[in-house]
Amino acid sequence: MTNIDAASSPTYPPLSAAAREFLDAPHFAVMATLNPDGGPLQAVVWYLLDGDEIVFNSRVGRQWPLNIGRDKRVSITVADGYNYVDMRGSVEVDDDAETGQAVIARLSRRYRRSEAAAAAEIEVFRKQARVTFRLRPDRIFEHFR
Repeated sequence: MTNIDAASSPTYPPLSAAAREFLDAPHFAVMATLNPDGGPLQAVVWYLLDGDEIVFNSRVGRQWPLNIGRDKRVSITVADGYNYVDMRGSVEVDDDAETGQAVIARLSRRYRRSEAAAAAEIEVFRKQARVTFRLRPDRIFEHFR
């Protein structure tokens, strides 16, 4: 098990104030990983902004988490019309069950319009093994109009 410890991480480029404000909104992210044959795989994911890091989560067994287990490099793009932030780097994996459930609960509350909808979804997620990822981008591209 690998636990995420932000305090021990090296320095990475900070997000600008504009990027931070944009990423604070509940947009969807498109995350790209590499399949075993080297081909790209993209997945739409929920995310949280934690400092200058992006935190996301998955049910264990999906292809993209398996890809990350082999190659931790990812690219994540969050877009809304002509505005976007693209971040690239390697992720840290946290397979702690409690962390996974806490993160998916936060994500559900962030993306669902009502607490009742989030609570119902959290009950479904409690039956799943979850894994959490943290991206500390080493490259950030921003475009705002």
